Amino acid sequence: MSVVIVGGHDRMVRQYTEICKKYNCKSKVFTQLPGNFRSQIGKADLIILFTSTVSHIMATGAVQEAAKNNISIARSHSSSSSALKKILSQYCC
Repeated sequence: MSVVIVGGHDRMVRQYTEICKKYNCKSKVFTQLPGNFRSQIGKADLIILFTSTVSHIMATGAVQEAAKNNISIARSHSSSSSALKKILSQYCC
């Protein structure tokens, strides 16, 4: 399963990636807005949106790509590792 994480903290990127590996998921993490953000999302199975730490532009782009490509989207106000584990346990198992 491929997962795109939008938002979160820069210092947590490595932890997010390691947690996804434990759930047998490939992951891309975007904590900052790259120039070609929408094209980098690709054909993910799940988009995780950390709403408290994401810009409005990134959130809107992620939701539009999810709708366009029929991708599931999970929202969490918290961007903690336990919040990520909870979401992955619901979608990946």
